[in-house]
Amino acid sequence: MSLSLKKHPSFSGRKGPVVILVADGVGVAPAGPSNAVTEANTPTLDLLAEQTLYTELAAHGIAVGLPSDGDMGNSEVGHNAIGAGRIFAQGAKLVNQAIDSGDVFQTDIWRQAIEHGKRNTLHLLGLHSDGNIHAHTKHLYALMSKAAEQGVRECCIHVLLDGRDVAARSALQFIEQTESLITSINTTHQANFRIASGGGRMEITMDRYEADWEMVRRGYNCHTHGQGKAFTSAAEAVHAMYKSSGKDDQYLPAFVIQKDGQAVGKMQDNDAVILFNFRGDRAIEISLAYERDDFDKFDRNEFGTHPKLFYAGMLQYDGDDLVPNRYLVNPPNIDRTMSEYLIQERVKSFAVSETQKFGHVTYFWNGNRSGYLDENLEAYLEIPSDNVEFNEAPAMKAREITDATIALIESGEFQFGRLNIANGDMVGHTGDLAAAIEAMEVVDECVAKLVETIKKHDGILIYTADHGNADIMYTEKNGVRLPKTSHTLSPVPFAIIDPNYAGEYKLTPPDDAGLTHIAATTMNLLGFQAPDDYQPSLLTFT
Repeated sequence: MSLSLKKHPSFSGRKGPVVILVADGVGVAPAGPSNAVTEANTPTLDLLAEQTLYTELAAHGIAVGLPSDGDMGNSEVGHNAIGAGRIFAQGAKLVNQAIDSGDVFQTDIWRQAIEHGKRNTLHLLGLHSDGNIHAHTKHLYALMSKAAEQGVRECCIHVLLDGRDVAARSALQFIEQTESLITSINTTHQANFRIASGGGRMEITMDRYEADWEMVRRGYNCHTHGQGKAFTSAAEAVHAMYKSSGKDDQYLPAFVIQKDGQAVGKMQDNDAVILFNFRGDRAIEISLAYERDDFDKFDRNEFGTHPKLFYAGMLQYDGDDLVPNRYLVNPPNIDRTMSEYLIQERVKSFAVSETQKFGHVTYFWNGNRSGYLDENLEAYLEIPSDNVEFNEAPAMKAREITDATIALIESGEFQFGRLNIANGDMVGHTGDLAAAIEAMEVVDECVAKLVETIKKHDGILIYTADHGNADIMYTEKNGVRLPKTSHTLSPVPFAIIDPNYAGEYKLTPPDDAGLTHIAATTMNLLGFQAPDDYQPSLLTFT
C-alpha cells in the first residue's frame, strides 16, 4: 500500500510547524481536593479548556486496543495509538487471547521452557499485581497451572511489587492469592512451587530507557544469586519492610526467601526463566542482562557465575533489536504510522522528551520501532532524567524540554514536532498530592511558553495527554484517605492553539473520539488528507 498522502483540498497548513505536546498523565476528572490538575494554579490550561477548539478524548479501554473499558490506559499504548492513527490489539489483549485459546502453550518456546523446567527449575519473573499495565497475575497463574499440569515440579516465582498501577500497599493481597495457588499446586502435583525473591518495581529490575542500571543490577542479583534481605516468606518480608522503611510497595528493597540459611530460588545452569510482563519499556533491560553474551552494564558474576539460562519473554519487547530472542506471544504489528507517511512526504520532524518518556515519543510513537525512520528528516533529543524519587523534584525536566523544543521551533527547520512532558504521570505515581500540584503548575508554565512561541512562528500547537493519573491522587474509604498511585479511567484534554485561525475548520469529534483520531487531525493541520483507513479527523473543514 502506498505511503503517499494527498494534499488537503481546502487547507494547506500554516507557515510554522504543527507541534503535539503530550502532557503525560494529565486526565480530566471532576474538580476536588484529590485532583492535582484542578487544585493547581494553571491559568494557561484553564484558558485552553474554555476555548472553542477544545474537546476530550478517550485514552483507555477499547479506544486504545485494551480488552475492556475497565482497563486503564498507559503511556505505551497511548503513544502507540497517537502515532498509529488506528486501533491495534495491545499487550494485555494479545496475551489474553493467546492464553484463552491455548495458543501460547503450543509454541516451541513454551515447550522448550517446560522441558528445561522439568529437568531443572522453571523461574517466573514479573510484576505481581492485576494492574494490567505491565502484567497481570491471571497470566502468571495460567503459566503456573499449565507448567504443573505438564510436569514441572520445581518452580520459583520472583515477584516485583507494584503499588503503582494498583493501590500503594496492596502487595499482601496478591501474595496471599499466589500462595493459595501454590498450596493447591503443591498438594495436587507433589510439587515444590514457591515465591523465591522480590522487591519494589521502582527499586529493582524494572528500570527503563537506561535511566538507572543500578536498579537492574540489584534485581538481577536478587533473582539470580539470592542477594537481598532474608525472610522466611514474602508476606513476612512485606510486613517487616513496611515497618522498617515506611515505604509503599513500589519502593521496597530487594528480598529473598531462605530455608535452612539458603536462598530457595537461586538460578542454575539450564534453568528456564520466563518474564511474564507484557509491556516492553520496563522489560528490555532485565532481558538484556539475562540473555546477551556481550552484556557489559554491570558485572553479572559479582555474587556467582552468570548461569546459562533458557530465557523468554511473554512478548518480544523490542522488535528491531530482537529483545528478547525468545518470546511466547507475538507483539502487535503496527504498520503505516503517521511518522512513516510524513517521511514519505519529506516532512521534517523532531521528537523531544526526558529519559523517562523518550522511548514513548520515538519507539512507541513509531509503532514499536527503534531508532530513526529517516535520520535525514528527523531529530530526536533526549534530556537525561534525574535519578531521584520524582516527588523530590516535581519540575523534573519540563523546563529543559520546553527550552529545547522552543529552540527547534525557532530554527525554522521543522514542519512537525512532538514532545512529552512527564510530570503529571511520574509525580502522580508517587501519590504525593502536594508534589503533583507543584508539577502541574510547572506544566502550565511550560505550556504558556510554548503557546507564545507558536504564536510568534505562525504554527499550531496541539495540547493533549496519553492517559490520566494526576487527576485523581487519592480515594477515601471509611474516612481514611488512601493514596492513588495508578493511572485513571479519565478522558484526556485535546486543544488546538492556532493563532491564525479564521474559522477554516471546526472541531467536530465523533462520539467515540479517542487518541487514535489525533493522527488524521494532525495530517489535516499539516495540509494533507489522512489515509482512508485511519480513524477520522476530529475536524470538519468549511
